[in-house]
Amino acid sequence: MKRLVTDFTDREALIAYVRGLSQQGNQPVSAIRGGAIAADKRLSTLDIPAYALTRNYLDGAVSRLSPYIRHGVVAPDGLAAQLAKTYPAGQRARFVQQLAWREFFHLVHQSAPSLIWQDREAYKTGFAASDYAEDLPKDIAQGQTGVRLIDQLIMQLLNQGYLHNHARLYLAAYVVHWRRVRWQAGARWFLSHLLDGDIASNNYSWQWVASTFSAKPYIFNLENVARFGAGQLDTQHPSNAIFDADYPSLQALLFPHFALQEGA
Repeated sequence: MKRLVTDFTDREALIAYVRGLSQQGNQPVSAIRGGAIAADKRLSTLDIPAYALTRNYLDGAVSRLSPYIRHGVVAPDGLAAQLAKTYPAGQRARFVQQLAWREFFHLVHQSAPSLIWQDREAYKTGFAASDYAEDLPKDIAQGQTGVRLIDQLIMQLLNQGYLHNHARLYLAAYVVHWRRVRWQAGARWFLSHLLDGDIASNNYSWQWVASTFSAKPYIFNLENVARFGAGQLDTQHPSNAIFDADYPSLQALLFPHFALQEGA
């Protein structure tokens, strides 16, 4: 068995070596750097007050610590304790809330690990699980849907291995509700690309969007993307028109059977 090289003079040498091992050619390399030094640098720039105010915006002051938490470089409980020494409870609440959601999903997974790929509840969309495609369409996997803002998000996922949480919700909603693909297919796709891919947080977040682990399906409209994705996505392109409607209109379009049930 050939022994792999583990010591490199610099990052470029590491990238060249890995590319030499790969059968995929010159694939893009994420700008995210691994290791404790990179994690400490992210921690040093963490702005909790700004996070609380801007976390839902794609260009907001998010921590980008999730890859380091996922791979054990940063411990969530230690991070929460560190923040408690610096910020009052009200100021750090939003950030700690996200850590708590991660812990909640892990506890749900630990309580029933065999169910991680199963619908925990029925879809609340008016459709049965059998109405959703089992496989991810190739145009989605390759970022060639023809919908500008969706393709931009997909290419970010493929090239950087990272997406803002709001962007993940947009993509998941598009896959499940606009394309009617089972959440499991989208969840597997995310896990194959995300550097912070965590099976519990990932799968139960997809179920939350799908409505199999929440009270209702999550959807968005173009106005929402324009508000939270300003400067990050091309929201003006005509191909985005499939999202250009108010929520009642989108709900009636996407979930016609459910709308009929409600109106009965």
